Amino acid sequence: MSYPLPSTVIAVTRPGAPAPRLLDEVRRRLRLKHYSLRTEAIYVGWIRRFILANGKRHPRDMGALEVEGFLSALAVRGKVAASTQNQALSALLFLYREVLGIELPWMETMVRAKRSQHVPAVLAREEVQALLAQLEGRPWLLASLLYGTGMRLMECMRLRVKDVDFARNEITVRDGKGGKDRRTVLPKRLVEPLQREIERAHVLHETDLHAGFGVAHLPHALARKYPRAGREFGWQFVFPSAQRSIDPLDGVERRHHFDEALLSRAMKSACRRAGIVKPVSAHTLRHSFATHLLEAGYDIRTVQELLGHKDVATTQIYTHVLNRGGNGVLSPLDR
Repeated sequence: MSYPLPSTVIAVTRPGAPAPRLLDEVRRRLRLKHYSLRTEAIYVGWIRRFILANGKRHPRDMGALEVEGFLSALAVRGKVAASTQNQALSALLFLYREVLGIELPWMETMVRAKRSQHVPAVLAREEVQALLAQLEGRPWLLASLLYGTGMRLMECMRLRVKDVDFARNEITVRDGKGGKDRRTVLPKRLVEPLQREIERAHVLHETDLHAGFGVAHLPHALARKYPRAGREFGWQFVFPSAQRSIDPLDGVERRHHFDEALLSRAMKSACRRAGIVKPVSAHTLRHSFATHLLEAGYDIRTVQELLGHKDVATTQIYTHVLNRGGNGVLSPLDR
């Protein structure tokens, strides 16, 4: 089901009450709790759609009936995936609990949609090489890093200079999924290309400093604790954007990281030229990293740590990709 998404904030009113800017308060609470900008945009979008779907009534005047009706419409008429439906529910639960401060009994009984178990798409080693052969420049380096380190797309995009350790051949992933840090391997083949990329970032940073800019966005309250740290090169992105832009969090003009959409377009074009018909995204390279390590005989616990999975059960999905149950199964046709 499709609902219109106006660009302006909806002022939801109740009879006899002033017009509160509900979505502004949602944003404030999300930022107070250090949610990412991506999550902020998603949650605000779902809350806006919920309000519009119910005639712009204030959420205080609605309850379980309206929430269940909205989620049902998404599933039945919108035919959205279970993960999308659960995402909408999470946004509405945040609205009622964190913004409106309402703890209602029906919130505890909301049943999340059961997610389907899909085996991830994985490229063969030859397909990875064919894909990389069709890329060049920064897209080639980013795709190579994703495959060679197992990082998630945004972990790679947000990589800071200080977190690349050439002496130990490792990369520290900061504030990954679940707010966890971890270390992963830095492929030796990427040392020189990555050093050149960091040198280019250094030149760009010096140019920004001379122009009165060059202050990186620091996580949490580090900017207040270390006022000059944002100007240090170690805090800059390894893959900076070509242009400066206004940071939506504080309104400061600074250089953001490389646009991930550019990498997605480059990979899509490269797959077409390489003749790869599998559905391929940046995350496919992460799946391929894990699968190929297991194929090489590495312990599943080691792969779990490199990927940053909280539970080894998440990592075990790659044993299904390998078609291994226990010590492996040989088809009777191949005997």
